[in-house]
Amino acid sequence: MTFTQNFTVVGDNLALTAIVALIPILYFFWALAIKRMKGYIAGLTTLLLALVLAVFAFKMPAVTAVMSATQGAVYGVLPIGWIIITSVFLYKLTVKTGQFNIIRSSVLSITEDRRIQALLVAFSFGAFLEGAAGFGAPVAISAALLVGLGFNPLYAAGLCLIANTAPVAFGAIGIPIIAMEGPTGIPATEISKMVGRQLPFLSVFIPFYLIVIMAGFKKAFEVMPAILVSGLTFAVTQYLSSNFLGPELPDVLSALVSLFALAIFMKFWRPKTIYRFSAEQEMAATLAANASIPSNSTFTAGQIFKAWSPFLILTGFISLWGIPTIKLALTGHYEGTNAILKAINTIGHALTFVPEVPWLHNKIIGASGAPIPAIYKLEILGAAGTAILLAAIVTKFIVQISWRDFAITFGETLNELKYPILTIASVVGYAYVTNASGMSTTLGMVLAKTGALFPFFSPFLGWIGVFITGSDTSANLLFAKLQQVTATSIGMDPVLALSANASGGVTGKMISPQSIAVACAAVGLAGKESDLFRFTVKHSLFLLLLVAIITFLQSNVLSWMIP
Repeated sequence: MTFTQNFTVVGDNLALTAIVALIPILYFFWALAIKRMKGYIAGLTTLLLALVLAVFAFKMPAVTAVMSATQGAVYGVLPIGWIIITSVFLYKLTVKTGQFNIIRSSVLSITEDRRIQALLVAFSFGAFLEGAAGFGAPVAISAALLVGLGFNPLYAAGLCLIANTAPVAFGAIGIPIIAMEGPTGIPATEISKMVGRQLPFLSVFIPFYLIVIMAGFKKAFEVMPAILVSGLTFAVTQYLSSNFLGPELPDVLSALVSLFALAIFMKFWRPKTIYRFSAEQEMAATLAANASIPSNSTFTAGQIFKAWSPFLILTGFISLWGIPTIKLALTGHYEGTNAILKAINTIGHALTFVPEVPWLHNKIIGASGAPIPAIYKLEILGAAGTAILLAAIVTKFIVQISWRDFAITFGETLNELKYPILTIASVVGYAYVTNASGMSTTLGMVLAKTGALFPFFSPFLGWIGVFITGSDTSANLLFAKLQQVTATSIGMDPVLALSANASGGVTGKMISPQSIAVACAAVGLAGKESDLFRFTVKHSLFLLLLVAIITFLQSNVLSWMIP
């Protein structure tokens, strides 16, 4: 049975249909922010509610709705869940073998100040991982690092989610920007230029905002020189690389320049007072861990290099996995002549499975009037999580842990993450149901009716898209064409509308259900997703408002900024 999406199915009215489509989102907000449900319960009940609405309100065949949920759940496990499992596993290996004590000491040797540590790890290092991998790995790894340094787990997760705002639009080697070229026909380089004329305003502000959240305005002004070095070097590099090199490298280059600039700056400058959390005296477990390594511990350069090597190897593998030609070979689609890549292609082809989703593939007619293909995309070798697992296997030999302890640690990781993975599978399943039923497009079409105010509301589309799907790439694919058509109809430059979708989307990442689940899983807060959601939601809305104002001004007053 074929299902045709209907965006006025409720009372033959777009507004009424949109109100119904909004119910699962409002329910999820209520479940986490007010009812404080555990993440997996909130996720499963939101998925159930979306299924009921898809079938009874949007007239979707029940079997089609259920199969769309399974497609999302499979994607939630691979690649997203697989990244979380392998990231946390690699981190646990460094803790078990004592290498993380040396990592902690090496960061403390740069600075013992918690504010600067947050800039180095959450902002710069997290942005580097976002540029190389994306899909949850940056928050998982950088948040785990901060907890290891002695940060409160909730603060560590929250700060890393907020810091992740700056790099998301160019994440995973620029995929969110590149993805928009297909449905719109607008060159990715042009969209990259425009995003590079919006996000640097946020990038220069985020480091200051992070420290204000951590320590208040007075303590933030104490380290203003460091904040300016961190934010300005990142923002300037982001602008230059996005405008003159394209969408692939802004995150990697900006993060590296920011990281090294701040580390070097700290050799010549020190804050007047060293800031530590007021609650640190009460954090007995953390203090006990820190006590084993006094701040004046000295390790050789070789020991420090060995301790950091798992993350250097991780970076190398993830960077390789992101190179387009290698990615083709890893997923069995390479057609070149290189012998090594042909060999990898053979293995990649054997480990790539793309079965059609039964009762769903080409069974839905979308807004374009064309049937929508639906496949289970299982790229086992090509998944970023597999790159991280290989980094963990190489790490096994460097840190000299036995295969038995290696396997036990992996088992412990799987046991710890069972509920977070269930949360991720359920919320991605919900995202797929809302897309397949037409709920997401209905919400987008309502915002597109705002006329002259559309430049202000354009980023809200991206924000909703990322909240629902957890991915700036998915949100861009979901709403790019709608943004383009609406912008053209009201006289707004479509390039600005597309960049607003990407820039607005980054502010939704920190409250996306799967991002919340990933961050909680990484810092051992499974079941506390509601607390983290309450921590980040106000910051998400504030930063979205900033992007909306920037977009409105660029459309009406600062139009010279549009390429």
